[in-house]
Amino acid sequence: MATLNKTPLIWAGVAASMLLLAGCEKSSEPAPVSFKMDVMPILSKHCYECHLPGGEGQVASGLDMSSYEMLMKGTKYGAVIRPGDSASSTLSILIEGRADPSLRMPHGDRPPLTEAETKIIAEWINQGAKNN
Repeated sequence: MATLNKTPLIWAGVAASMLLLAGCEKSSEPAPVSFKMDVMPILSKHCYECHLPGGEGQVASGLDMSSYEMLMKGTKYGAVIRPGDSASSTLSILIEGRADPSLRMPHGDRPPLTEAETKIIAEWINQGAKNN
């Protein structure tokens, strides 16, 4: 009876296993965050009440969040977003509560952004704060 050489079969199994495992690896690149689809709904939910033209926050600070262009314009004190750098962006600092508690956004009894919402905005900023 002929002896079957099992070495090629073993190597084929190893190669197949490696291919399967390679397909399971997580990408180190986060998924792109869309301003229109991901960020605007969060701003609408938490910020529009005060930061649309004529709103209390818009009148006080000059920050109008009605469009990408207006958001990027910032306040009468300067930009609130530094594309590529959420850690230094005023918007992130205020919604994450890294500033004085009296400055945390949103103000008053309004519920804060969830951790997931905060991360979406930070990731959008870190990805360049694109109008996408």
